[in-house]
Amino acid sequence: MENLKFSIDDDIIDIEWCTINDHEVPKGRKYRIKIDGDKYIVNQECLSGREILIIAGKTPPDRFQLRQKFKGGKVVTIAYDQKVCLTEPGIEKFKTLPLD
Repeated sequence: MENLKFSIDDDIIDIEWCTINDHEVPKGRKYRIKIDGDKYIVNQECLSGREILIIAGKTPPDRFQLRQKFKGGKVVTIAYDQKVCLTEPGIEKFKTLPLD
């Protein structure tokens, strides 16, 4: 059986791996996301920009900007209250920037 970097046994889906390898991200699982090069496991399918910043330890979140990188290089700024659904096709990783 092909190793897909996730299995039904561990139920943790690596978002970046799925995107790079053109696999659909399944719903209703735990997800491994990459923020500033570090990986975090989350239980929610959809998170707000504020929640992602807090997960990454960027507090208070209003002192940081969150950017979402898609396959192909597209980068989008995520608002604090904007929802990001991790099952959306093309999401690779997140990057934070301090606001000075």
